[in-house]
Amino acid sequence: MSENELGLFLRLRREAVTPAEVGLPTGPRRRTPGLRRAELATLAGVSVEYVTRLEQGRDRRPSAQVLSALADALRLTPAERVHLHRLTKGAESGFTCRGDAGPARAVRPTVRALLDRLEPTPAVLVNRLSEILAHTSGYERLAGPIGLLDGDPPNVTRFVFTDPRARTAYPDWARVADDQVAALKQGPFRADPHIAHLADELTVTTGDAFAERAATLPGLPRASGITRLCHPEAGELRLAYETLDLPTDDDQRLIVHLPADDATSAALDRLTGRRPGALRAVSSA
Repeated sequence: MSENELGLFLRLRREAVTPAEVGLPTGPRRRTPGLRRAELATLAGVSVEYVTRLEQGRDRRPSAQVLSALADALRLTPAERVHLHRLTKGAESGFTCRGDAGPARAVRPTVRALLDRLEPTPAVLVNRLSEILAHTSGYERLAGPIGLLDGDPPNVTRFVFTDPRARTAYPDWARVADDQVAALKQGPFRADPHIAHLADELTVTTGDAFAERAATLPGLPRASGITRLCHPEAGELRLAYETLDLPTDDDQRLIVHLPADDATSAALDRLTGRRPGALRAVSSA
């Protein structure tokens, strides 16, 4: 499991940026999949030795000016820039934003009321450990038959990695697994003792399936996209999802699923017992 999250993130982003994207020529003999360290150093106005130290974890506290220059050179999105800032702060001992607070498990009444308003849409509320705290009945009709709600408490990441039913339920299991690990790593990761405990558990119980992802994936889960789900009653569904972060004090996120095509829309209507078209597809793809 990587102890150098900052260096890992910088290397992965460097390898993901092509020379053409930053106005550099593409030579015929490139072994590097993206930018070379020397190219990033030139673009950011720092030495190649310093880029090497950052990627190797020998320097984990770059200045704000250097961070800004690296972020510009790597064409980071706003979310990626926030993540980069978090990684540099996570390298500092002492103060943490969450202090000793455990994972939030209480659900505010207004959040429960919001879930009620979302019916029959499948929606679920999770905390930073991916524990399921509340959900709509529409989500229960999706998740219950595949076994996702069987845990005490139900935990999405633990289900994905430890329950054999998950690989049947998710045809794109590897992608789902990637996003679960990325979500755990979004923030302090192992500096958070509660997440560290779950990560240790999954490393022991699932081995490389979890450990290799923890060592190689940055903490940037996809906030939206499409998930395929094989439901024992409704067949294969294509679900578009949106992730909504609640205020920091809640430390929770709401994930809403919508049908991504007309066939899924009709299948969800049958599951919920609603009139056809109650859950309209968000696209015709």
